[in-house]
Amino acid sequence: MQGFIAKRLFSARNSNSLPTPARCFSQLAQKKKNDLLIPRLPPFDYSPPPYTGPSADDIMAKRKQFLSPSFFHFYENPLNVVDGRMQYLFDENGRRYLDAFGGIATVSCGHCHPDVVESIVNQIKRLQHTSILYLNHVIADFAEALASKMPGNLKVVFFTNSGTEANELAMMIARLYTGYNDIISLRNGYHGNAAGTMGATAQSIWKFNITQSGVHHALNPDPYRGVFGSDGEKYAKDVQDIIDFGTTGHVAGFISEAIQGVGGIVELAPGYLPAAYKSIKKAGGLCIADEVQAGFARTGSHFWGFEAQDVVPDIVTMAKGIGNGIPLGAVVTTPEIAEVLTCRSYFNTFGGNPVCTAAGLAVLKVIEKENLQENSLVVGSYLKDRLIELKDKYEIIGDVRGRGLLLGVELVTDRRQKTPAKSETLHVMEQMKEMGVLIGKGGFYGNVFRITPPLCFTKEDAGTSHFFSSTDYLTNMYI
Repeated sequence: MQGFIAKRLFSARNSNSLPTPARCFSQLAQKKKNDLLIPRLPPFDYSPPPYTGPSADDIMAKRKQFLSPSFFHFYENPLNVVDGRMQYLFDENGRRYLDAFGGIATVSCGHCHPDVVESIVNQIKRLQHTSILYLNHVIADFAEALASKMPGNLKVVFFTNSGTEANELAMMIARLYTGYNDIISLRNGYHGNAAGTMGATAQSIWKFNITQSGVHHALNPDPYRGVFGSDGEKYAKDVQDIIDFGTTGHVAGFISEAIQGVGGIVELAPGYLPAAYKSIKKAGGLCIADEVQAGFARTGSHFWGFEAQDVVPDIVTMAKGIGNGIPLGAVVTTPEIAEVLTCRSYFNTFGGNPVCTAAGLAVLKVIEKENLQENSLVVGSYLKDRLIELKDKYEIIGDVRGRGLLLGVELVTDRRQKTPAKSETLHVMEQMKEMGVLIGKGGFYGNVFRITPPLCFTKEDAGTSHFFSSTDYLTNMYI
């Protein structure tokens, strides 16, 4: 079956032709005469109530009139999502989709997980907002639970509303604590879209022409496209060079993802973080781990992405999976480092909101109760192995990478030159949607499939039942 998938999809690379967008789901029914079966989603015991709201066209018209023109959307015909349960989403017509993107690695427990929903509803019925000026047990309970998941002396929690906000705060703390200004981040990394985090972000598409000072970008330890392959220590020498030749010899800190999400699911080369952290510490800086996408058991092998490199950061930032879709972020650091914010008044009106922290605490409990870290490891490893089998057979798959349910598949038109297959990536995404599977894309060239489903994703979802059989079915169009 896997041969069928890739043979049909990737024959397009040799023919230099693509099927027209008009050949969509309805026409695929004709393929039954070729002894192919229409792929079906695994059985699921939920059907949404009939949708009576505005149509996709009406929503798009309002969006164009009233929302920012900078907003973009996936797909030629945007999907109007009106309902969701666990690993599935439903459109306005009641059609079910397998969500293999998870709201950009944000839905950790599953869409509308009953335990999370119950915690939110119970809290909002009693108390919606007060701010941290008053006592409330929910924020303290969640902080305690979150601290229990951290290594070392990372025990003090600051709550924020997003990953951007968390990274902004972490960088400020590093500068205040050390008394130095320079921050080192990695090329191809993404840390947010505010003024400070935009400076740390190192992809031109996400950077506006505003002042972004005090940040240096080191060589990206990318095992696939990087100059030193998988030799992490060689890449880390560039961090020392930046300190020696681009700063006073002292730095405030170093910020990086363990697996770059927006950058195309790039897992840092083995041995990189220990060597880079050593140079940063020697220069008086703090090490910041951005766990916005890799954290909360998504990698399967560990609860936090940085743990795979056997390091303990000074500061950890998180968001996305922390709240299963609720706007929530956090910065966790040591008591000593946290003390620096007492030199002035630091306050966040919505950080630690009772409803949001109730959701966060429920997420932690669900991850433990349902063994979602183990599920992410087992299902993610199974899916990655299947993808690697395809890569071994077919030239258009240049690389398969990632851990657990944080996976990337990079498409290239020439393996030797690693030429990005940008148009092919877009087309396959479009047709996967027609087949009922939603995936994301990323990477600097936009040619990497980002597979980041809810952690309740099953082998049945990942295996021949739909994720692969739908690809099989759609790729038959390329002949």
